[in-house]
Order: sequence, then structure tokens, then C-alpha cells
Amino acid sequence: MIAIIDYQMANLRSVEKAFLKVGGRAVVTSDKNKIMKAKRLVLPGVGAFGYGMRELQKGGFVRIIKDAVAEGKPFFGVCLGMQLLFEKSDEAPGVKGLGLLKGDVKRFSPRLKLKVPHMGWNQITPDGSYVYFVHSYYCAPKDKSIITATTYYGINFASMIKKGNIYGCQFHPEKSQDAGLKIVENFVRL
Repeated sequence: MIAIIDYQMANLRSVEKAFLKVGGRAVVTSDKNKIMKAKRLVLPGVGAFGYGMRELQKGGFVRIIKDAVAEGKPFFGVCLGMQLLFEKSDEAPGVKGLGLLKGDVKRFSPRLKLKVPHMGWNQITPDGSYVYFVHSYYCAPKDKSIITATTYYGINFASMIKKGNIYGCQFHPEKSQDAGLKIVENFVRL
């Protein structure tokens, strides 16, 4: 079973539908026992970094997530869920992230003179697929080798990462049609 962690910060049903569409046994849950027993975990997210961390702490999910990752369970962070994997964010000074990955989450600079949030379809490289983004902040991993795809929006930023059993994407695979469903399917088949 795949546990989609319900910490009050995501469009959970659309994420669940994407997993079900590709044949994944997925359940949206805030039940700690179900989450601990799951074979894979998904942390989706829409919203602010500081609020997201508060909700993870309030729900008692931080230790469960860290233990699951340490046990080697495949873990997939989506959008805010990917950002929360890092140490800190410009969006919430003083708030510590999960710290499972070294690096920061940075705001797109106003000097780039781009619309923020970065919203809509954009390309990931090296694959060339178009996926759907909605974000004002991007992850800046210290270890560049964990970046598996980048996207250009005034700068090249990490749009997908992988380190061991940790996977993440800044875009919304559940809204990214065939390309997104393929990513979800690949996670199901790990």
C-alpha cells in the first residue's frame, strides 16, 4: 500500500486518483499506523513552507517520515512536499524543514522580472516533457548530483531530485497528463 500523507496541505484526491489510475494501491490517510505500515509514502503539498512544517509537527508525522526514510521506504515529495525535504526556506525564516536533504528553498528573484508564482506548463530537461507548475520558491540542493531534471524559468532550477530512496518533483505530476502519470507509475513500480 502507498500512503498519501494527509497533513491538511494538499489537493489529496487528485494525487490519489493519479496513483489509482496507474494501478497503485494508494490511500489518503492521517492514521499513523497506516502510514508506518505502508510500503511507500507520498508527501504532496500546496501552500506555505512554515505552515506545512507546523502541520507535520502537529500531526506527529515528522518522526514517522524520518523513520520511514531511514528504513529505506520509497518516499515521494510533490511540490511543497519536495520543498519540506530540505533544511530551510526563504519563505519561513527560522523554520526548520525535515532536513532529509541538504540545501535551501529559495524565492525567485524579483530581478528576473518574471511572473511569480511560476504557473503553468514548462519543460523539464533532459527529458523534454512538459509538466504543470505552481510555485514561487524552488529547491537549491547543496549536492547537485541529486538533481535529476531541471527547468528554466529565468534560471535553471531543480524540478526533480533523487537521493537513495527519496524522490521529489517541484511540479504537480497529478496535473501533468501523460508525463506526470508516467512519473507516478514509475514510483509505484519501484
